[in-house]
Amino acid sequence: MNKFYFTNAIAYANAGPHMGHALELVQGDCLTRYARSQGKDVQFLIGMDEHGTKMHKKAQERGISPQELADENAQLFRDIAKTLGLAHDIFIRTTDDLHKRGARKLWKMIDEAGKFYEKEYEGLYCSGCEAFLLEKDLIESLCPHHKSPPEELKEKNIFFKLSDYGDEIRRLVESDELLILPSSRKKEFLSFLREGLKDVSFSRPKSVLPWGIEVPSHEDQVMYVWCDALSNYLTALGYADDDPKVAYFWPADVHLIGKDIVRFHAAYWPAMLMAARLPLPKAIYVHGFVTSNGHKMSKSLGNVVSPNELLKDYGQDALRYYLLREIPSDDDGDFSYDRFEILYKDELQNTIGNLIRRVLSMNKKYLNGVALKGEDFDEAIDMAWGEYHEKMQNFQIRQALESMIELAREGNSYVEINKPWLLAKKEDKKRLEEVLGSLISVCRAIGEMLRPVIPLAAEKILNQVASEEIILGDPLFPPLLERE
Repeated sequence: MNKFYFTNAIAYANAGPHMGHALELVQGDCLTRYARSQGKDVQFLIGMDEHGTKMHKKAQERGISPQELADENAQLFRDIAKTLGLAHDIFIRTTDDLHKRGARKLWKMIDEAGKFYEKEYEGLYCSGCEAFLLEKDLIESLCPHHKSPPEELKEKNIFFKLSDYGDEIRRLVESDELLILPSSRKKEFLSFLREGLKDVSFSRPKSVLPWGIEVPSHEDQVMYVWCDALSNYLTALGYADDDPKVAYFWPADVHLIGKDIVRFHAAYWPAMLMAARLPLPKAIYVHGFVTSNGHKMSKSLGNVVSPNELLKDYGQDALRYYLLREIPSDDDGDFSYDRFEILYKDELQNTIGNLIRRVLSMNKKYLNGVALKGEDFDEAIDMAWGEYHEKMQNFQIRQALESMIELAREGNSYVEINKPWLLAKKEDKKRLEEVLGSLISVCRAIGEMLRPVIPLAAEKILNQVASEEIILGDPLFPPLLERE
């Protein structure tokens, strides 16, 4: 089967998109564009997680309904997906009827397997994480992620028998049947599993949290937001209606997520699927956070960088390239305006843009724009493609782009060594055709490698070198605006 079902973590709808969302969206788009280029039949999912405590509280603070808040922020995410140039196939919202019916169907399957029970619960709950915490999880009595004290809850909930699945999940992860990349995240998760999985509350009383999906046969309860949200990967394909897409595309080939939600995706979600006797996802790719000048972005620190502002000022090519080239796929990475400008000027404008402009100009001037074939770079191009494919297939986008930029550097060096302008002056046409033909092959390879990364610029490159007659176009990478 040549299918490839790739999901991004759906974004929580209590606020608009930030730089971390932009990173994950672009990573997902890059990897799915790459999969399409390899002939895969792709479904790429993004969307919104719209229920839960944070949504309910935020809407109350603003004096609007949770649905109005969800609609408002969902539109912001649709807008940035368009501005970033995403080629997604599905935009799921957990307030969609298709999702609600699918989530209730999955709940019933788990219930029929005897994996739910009612229990009085007393413990700590962080509404920021939408998760129950233990004392050992806290740092100075605060949630380590949100730096706020959790609430003390005492309520009757429906629990999921997560503890039944610890051994099997460990086996799956250790054997890479459930692949977690990078390996450092796999090791962290296995360390977490050694403490043992405990049963988890999978509902909240509707009297406490009215904003959620009602639990089948318990309409005084709503589904715990993670139970609701995780099921989107299945419901988006039409699980509620037994859509043929489910049989074709499920299981997911890759779930792309942030490092703070690994346990939900690697423990809760596989256990839910096993309880419902459904196939498990094949891989979980885990990315880090985007920091700003070495610190986590925070309004109080004044270091928040808006992806929308960058897109408005510099366009999608510049931001996409920075996020994929500078930020490690598998770890935290820093955003700084200085580095953003250096990377744009050094790699996009000078190394890539200058090479392509010079090659096309010389071809137009000396060979009347006729595209020829040269073989000097065949081995180097094959080697670069081999490294590029290996890295892309192992969630190492940054390293894949290093293969591309190194090829571009070799192309620039080749120009200086072979000096086509002198060959033209000497009227050594045969060697001139070989040199410029070889450089055209380099430019074509660079365009193809950039296609999943910066599709707008890549298309311009390929259009200019694809025809029998070379076409000179506008500058690929115009000067950046001066920052105030």
